[in-house]
Amino acid sequence: MSYEEKGVWSFLAIAVIGYAVYLVLLLPRLAGTPIGEVDYVWPMVWTIGGAIVAGIVSRILIEIVAPSETHRADQRDREIERAGERVGNSFVVIGALAALVMAWFEVDWFWIANAIYLCFVVSGILASLTRLAAYRTGGFQEW
Repeated sequence: MSYEEKGVWSFLAIAVIGYAVYLVLLLPRLAGTPIGEVDYVWPMVWTIGGAIVAGIVSRILIEIVAPSETHRADQRDREIERAGERVGNSFVVIGALAALVMAWFEVDWFWIANAIYLCFVVSGILASLTRLAAYRTGGFQEW
């Protein structure tokens, strides 16, 4: 498994686990509390920050446990990266548009922030799944 593919697996796991942790922290706060008073900011900040730290630490640990032959991306890795980014970026745009529309209608900040966060997570998951599918099927066929 290449260095790049290991990183994709790590990113996918961290995205899923990080968002699950956020939901575990958030859902009890929703019980009986009006949405406008729910303290969601710090759980979101901590899970995003924790995901960043976990990503760095996981890459280091993966390379200690199972070192890669090379850390340089080849042409195939770059094509797979671009394809994953195209898929993932579509959900970043969807999140931005959703936030824009919610702001127009003056929806509570809780919903705007959570829509953006969810779309970032979905973006990361779909980009990772696209990359993994490309790695597992041999990349892209040249036309």
